[in-house]
Amino acid sequence: MPPRVRRGKSAFEFQVPGGRTVRLCDLTFTQAEVWFAYEKFINDQKNEETLNALIDKFFFSADFTNLSITSQKDYRKYSKKLLPVFGKMLPDNIKPEHVRKYMDKRGVNSQVQANREKAFLSRVFSWAYERGMVKGNPCKGVRQFKEIARDRYITDDEYNALYTVAPDLVRVAMEIAYLCCARQADVLTLTYAQLSDDGIFIKQGKTGKKQIKAWTDRLKAAIDLSKTLPLSSGISSLYVLHQSKGSKYTRDGFNSRWQKAKEEAVNKFPYLDFNFTFHDLKAKGISDLEGTLSEKQNISGHKTQSQTARYDRKVVIVPTVGGQKR
Repeated sequence: MPPRVRRGKSAFEFQVPGGRTVRLCDLTFTQAEVWFAYEKFINDQKNEETLNALIDKFFFSADFTNLSITSQKDYRKYSKKLLPVFGKMLPDNIKPEHVRKYMDKRGVNSQVQANREKAFLSRVFSWAYERGMVKGNPCKGVRQFKEIARDRYITDDEYNALYTVAPDLVRVAMEIAYLCCARQADVLTLTYAQLSDDGIFIKQGKTGKKQIKAWTDRLKAAIDLSKTLPLSSGISSLYVLHQSKGSKYTRDGFNSRWQKAKEEAVNKFPYLDFNFTFHDLKAKGISDLEGTLSEKQNISGHKTQSQTARYDRKVVIVPTVGGQKR
């Protein structure tokens, strides 16, 4: 018989240190089958203690399910990079030097992604530490790569050029993101139920900030344009940006159309620069707002002025010598 396995009253049992017994298999099993059940049990026990298992537990936790859909998708993407390296290790055997080595190797291809993956790993360990699952967080004290803040400002010429060649779907999304200073996730999940006489109600998925974006003629025109987006016969949709079957667009599905529109713009307007992201539209909106940084923060929904300042990218015009007002 395998170690710590004995014949019980109704089954072969494994005696766990401490006296508790665990059922392995029926008494009718042959010796070879008992050994197979034993080895499977031992392997399962080992797997339950690995980082792979710990991340699985985190993915089933309330902390994870309370995150936005976008954050959940990003965390799962980060885990796919980390698990081939650390997945079979016991969490307490992962040391800061291991995390640093991973960061250095990952940073050769993408320092930004290395930072994101390390931040996710740290989040898992912090969650597990609070619940007594690990002894500490090996990510603490491991420095991230310095990231250069984006300063790309989309000019009016670039915006208008892209708008002229984009399909109506992308046009509507551009206008809502720009005029409402909204993130892509909040634009793609926008429903007609969020429209009221006062404006568009948006609860930011990242900060939870609730706002009503007041109507302008231009914003109303964007919503009117959304109502002309094609729908299959007999189908209606809850979503402002909808597919022909009525469902909303996923981030990847929309991004493919966004990228295609930018490629079309490059071909038609080769003298303009279209090297910007959809998220930069929010920055353009905040940059084009009138008022102080505090006033812009109130409109953007950021928690701090420093966050708003990172989105305020328009180059300031300052007087030259002799041109100051007296």
